[in-house]
Amino acid sequence: MGLYAENYHRLTRLFVPQELQVGCYVSSVDDGLDVYLEVLDRHPYTLELHLTYCMKDVHTGGPSPSAWVRVYRDAHVAEATHCHPGQRLARELGPFPQAKTIFQRRMRMASFLNRWLEYLAEQGHSRGTLVRTQMLPNYA
Repeated sequence: MGLYAENYHRLTRLFVPQELQVGCYVSSVDDGLDVYLEVLDRHPYTLELHLTYCMKDVHTGGPSPSAWVRVYRDAHVAEATHCHPGQRLARELGPFPQAKTIFQRRMRMASFLNRWLEYLAEQGHSRGTLVRTQMLPNYA
């Protein structure tokens, strides 16, 4: 749970999602890739988010990297419910992982999200660079 709490604090310092309305946002920095944050749903104690660069994965056709995150505002934790860092992880885990593998997968997703949020902060992404947009672009 420590990693989930760290992800919450990184995410809330970076983009302050608890203050955002449902919709799409883009963060642009001078010499980096645009980051897209979509607030999918707001509930009394949780937020559902999607974070991506919107680059097309050649194998799946979906965005890569991307993470779907559930933010528990009352517990101050952020859980990566689904991540797509690339095909390598999916090949390693297989289609029906055993219980031990599911735990390992969740830890890998949490670690991936943690490293990605740290990298985004280092690149200069922040609430100040976040601008509301109409929709996410098609994956390039």
